[in-house]
Amino acid sequence: MKLWGGRFTSTTDHLVEDFHSSISFDQRLYKQDIAGSIAHARMLAAVGLITPAEGEAIVRGLEEIRADIEAGRVTFDVGAEDIHMNIEKLLTERIGAAGKKLHTARSRNDQVALDLRLYLKEEIPTVKKLLTDMQQVLVDLAAAHLHTIMPGYTHLQKAQPVTLAHHLLAYFEMFYRDQQRLDGCLERVDVMPLGAGALAGTTLPIDRELVARELGFREISANSLDAVADRDFVVDFLAAAALIMMHLSRLAEEIILWSSEEFGFLELDDAYSTGSSMMPQKKNPDVAELVRGKTGRVYGRLMGMLTVLKGLPLAYNKDLQEDKEALFDALDTVKGCLTVFTPMLQTAHFRVERLQAGANSGFAAATDVAEYLVRKGMPFREAHAVVGSLVLHCLQEGRRLQDLSPAEWQSFSPLFGEDIYGCLSAEACVKGRSLPGGPAPEAVSKAIERARRVLAEMKRASRRE
Repeated sequence: MKLWGGRFTSTTDHLVEDFHSSISFDQRLYKQDIAGSIAHARMLAAVGLITPAEGEAIVRGLEEIRADIEAGRVTFDVGAEDIHMNIEKLLTERIGAAGKKLHTARSRNDQVALDLRLYLKEEIPTVKKLLTDMQQVLVDLAAAHLHTIMPGYTHLQKAQPVTLAHHLLAYFEMFYRDQQRLDGCLERVDVMPLGAGALAGTTLPIDRELVARELGFREISANSLDAVADRDFVVDFLAAAALIMMHLSRLAEEIILWSSEEFGFLELDDAYSTGSSMMPQKKNPDVAELVRGKTGRVYGRLMGMLTVLKGLPLAYNKDLQEDKEALFDALDTVKGCLTVFTPMLQTAHFRVERLQAGANSGFAAATDVAEYLVRKGMPFREAHAVVGSLVLHCLQEGRRLQDLSPAEWQSFSPLFGEDIYGCLSAEACVKGRSLPGGPAPEAVSKAIERARRVLAEMKRASRRE
């Protein structure tokens, strides 16, 4: 007989049993389910709905079940459907009638919402720590390459010189925003739904605040319907996860390009590369490619969850069982990608000479030449046209700006003087951009100091959590 089977006259079809059951994936919630049940049992005893002896028996039984699960001594029953009913079934088998009182004033609807919130409260700090590790590598690399000049790109065309440090710190900022999003997600997940029951609470005299304190929640849910129907916090995390993966994918794409022979800006360590089964010369950036590919997987989980929720009437519907696989898979994917990406980046070898040669080729100084004319009093739009003509002339002649004689410069504008040659090197272009947030070593040094302060504060906050 099912724990809910009192009004049924026949057993569940075995096809429905398999289709309906979630124990194959929600068993990972056993710790949270047991923690919630222990808090609930202590509250029931505190308000007199069960005796102190019954409360102690329930807590002791739940702790024994947790130890047995962790020791691999428990085989979950598909017929018991989910982790909640499996644990309740095991408890009743162990302690008898007292176990049947655990579900007093509680529904699986508020129970699963509680378990998921507890689970995310534990997992979000883990993701934040992995992001912090990644950011630390980015800052360390930036400090090591403060003066390494490289080409900056727009439209994947060489645009203006920057430093490798400046480029890497752009990703630090992306991951910093990810950290902030996770902080917001953690704040919104920190709401205790237990006590909402199936949808309308209970007539029994429970103490929700006591349970919230026991479990470390900041507040209790304000509306029982919303408490059991809400999965915004799951979407919240999936959206944050999708953005983390998008940022990883962008960096992965650059690593893939930069490690190609055409760019040659870096070489990945052999430990984070693979070869070809047919072509002996190949060294492939498979880790970066897999991260790029797995990004779509997390996007899919986000879109799937939004689609599940978009048409659900209040309150709980079985559709919400789809939340767990989406959440677990996205979380596992993000953690796995961050875990392998950070050491891959840390051990990569940047080819400084290739980076600097790339920055000095082409017409990356063109904007600086236009700004030179602006400083001489020419309107920018006119300066833009003059330099465009200069570039066209060089392209037709197969020459560089540095190759032009003073007379040739003067033929395009009498404002050009001998000092124009000091504006043409990649080093000069970068050095001149010392504004806050710019690529000049002076500005990047300050950005590195700021990044280190941010990391130190995040690490302190992590220890407080």
